[in-house]
Amino acid sequence: MTAPAADQDDLPALEAEIDPRLLEVLVCPVTHGPLDYDRGRAELISRQARLAYPIRDGVPIMLPEEARELTD
Repeated sequence: MTAPAADQDDLPALEAEIDPRLLEVLVCPVTHGPLDYDRGRAELISRQARLAYPIRDGVPIMLPEEARELTD
């Protein structure tokens, strides 16, 4: 007998891993500047635009309206 499948909420944040080659070519859609990968929050951070773009199921959501504004 197999174990029951885990819910999405039970999966560790590391499941949101992103291909390092993709990180090399992605830029912020607002500033066209570099992005930093925050593995713990599963986000790509644009320090220039002060936005954090979410990564869902390993796919970066590069829409400014989906991004979280960064605070100090």
